[in-house]
Amino acid sequence: MASQPNSDHGAASIERRLVAVMSAVVFVDTMFFAVIAPLLPRLAHELHLSKLSAGVMTASYPVGTLVGSLPGGVLAARAGPKATVVAGLTMLAGSTVAFAFLHNAAALDCARFVQGVGGAFSWAGGLAWIVAETPSERRGALIGRAMAAAIGGALFGPAIGTLANAIGRQAAFSAVVVIAALLVAETRRLPSRHVRSEQGVGSLLAAIAKPGVAVAMWLVALPALASGALDVLAPLRLNHLGASAVAIGATFLLAATAEAVVSPAVGSLSDRRGRLVPLRLGLAGAAALLFCFTLPGGALALAALVVAIGAALGAFWAPAMALLTDAAERRGLDYGLTAALTNLAWAGGQILGSGAGGAIANDAGDAASMTIAAGLCLATLVLLMRPASVRSLIAPAR
Repeated sequence: MASQPNSDHGAASIERRLVAVMSAVVFVDTMFFAVIAPLLPRLAHELHLSKLSAGVMTASYPVGTLVGSLPGGVLAARAGPKATVVAGLTMLAGSTVAFAFLHNAAALDCARFVQGVGGAFSWAGGLAWIVAETPSERRGALIGRAMAAAIGGALFGPAIGTLANAIGRQAAFSAVVVIAALLVAETRRLPSRHVRSEQGVGSLLAAIAKPGVAVAMWLVALPALASGALDVLAPLRLNHLGASAVAIGATFLLAATAEAVVSPAVGSLSDRRGRLVPLRLGLAGAAALLFCFTLPGGALALAALVVAIGAALGAFWAPAMALLTDAAERRGLDYGLTAALTNLAWAGGQILGSGAGGAIANDAGDAASMTIAAGLCLATLVLLMRPASVRSLIAPAR
């Protein structure tokens, strides 16, 4: 009997190491997603990029994530999370070296695309690994920690981009590649209890057809959609109201910080009170704040509103991802394929939000775009108040 406490302590130690390493992996991944912003003006000047070409370079990463979602999930199911994370980090390191040394727009687009594919693999493996090794009652808190690390990477990315502008892409990105190599070594040292699954795309599509899984995917896609629209429209509107580049950067820094603080706290709340409680609160808050997007007449008031929207969106991530994991698990879907669903939902929402949000605002104004986003939040809140929808999310599989 005396060995039981030591066994529990050892398992807890391995869990902490796993979450720490996977948090570092997603930190590096999202850092490269966000690194492009300060680099883009210089690249546009050097490579004579049009606005369309600059948009393609920015969008190449989430497009790569979308394309890599299914292969990454299948690899995690077949070969295991460890192999999938190592593959993702290897692709990230190789494509980052390419982005550092290439000077052709099409080649840089391809490098960003491969970075996105690598990110999809890293996320699929890392999320599947955390979920497989931790009990359901602590899942929300641990996913929340990983999400906080991911948001931290998004905060740090522009700093790396600024450094690359100062000392050159080659020096800045080559140094970061060393970090990716160290993470590969740490990942290889982690123990894994993966059992090979023969599930594939067919199993994934069958799971999506289930109402509970589909609704949970939407709850992951919705904050990505709102965030994508906000990332396009908020900087332009802040600039129109007189905010400097530094002020706009500070606004998004504070918004991401608020999101990073809220995410783990809400994850823990979802473990204690259920996934739907924080989701309903987040939906109500996001709907109200998005409706108000065009009301502020000054840059400071709008900046405060953007920070508040960031905090509201932070209430989605951990409970929505945990809810998706719970729903897919009840239907017997492998954890790697469940992580692929998360990647698909995030990338699809991000691409739709930034693309459609900008297009609608261009034709009908910012108010129309943000009103649609707010209306989607409100409609989803109504959906989550219906007993039939709640049953589909929490009922066991038949």
